[in-house]
Amino acid sequence: MSDPLFEEDKDATPLTEDERQQLIPSYITLRSELNEAEQRNILEAEAWAFRQKRNVLSEDFLKQLHKRMFGNVWRWAGEFRQSERNIGVEPYRITTDLRQLIDDCRHWVEHNTFEPDEIATRFSHRLVQIHPFPNGNGRHSRIAADLLLISLGQERFSWGQASLVDANETRGKYIDALHAADKHDYGSLFEFVRS
Repeated sequence: MSDPLFEEDKDATPLTEDERQQLIPSYITLRSELNEAEQRNILEAEAWAFRQKRNVLSEDFLKQLHKRMFGNVWRWAGEFRQSERNIGVEPYRITTDLRQLIDDCRHWVEHNTFEPDEIATRFSHRLVQIHPFPNGNGRHSRIAADLLLISLGQERFSWGQASLVDANETRGKYIDALHAADKHDYGSLFEFVRS
């Protein structure tokens, strides 16, 4: 069975050739090895991130979190992308759009505009829409949302893990819910985050 390292996935962010060259572990030749290395790195980052209360609503922290999540695997971890993608804002807009998201989210929290679950869901969704990093944006936005929930005195989201469906079906539901939220229909995403 084939397991090419950089095989295109219609729902994944494709990397540029330059970004692919910035893979750190030299032993990685298969997608499964890359996934395993990234998952180990993410688990270490989660242990660090959830150890104490964090100021999630800051550009510096969001970059630091991404670096912690992927810094053992990719040299570009924690750095904003410099090229166009199949998703996300133009690279020159990343800083401005991220600043707007952080300011909006602070306003929602300070003025109780939405319930904590809705704040964290909208935050995660918009972070994915901006797509600030070369890759790992969905995983990054989910952990950032969970950290925001903790700071608001809530439990982390389950992100579809409560159901006994396979990972591909769960991912499909997540992608579909994100696409609906892109059209301002958050119902499926609100349901998914606690499923």
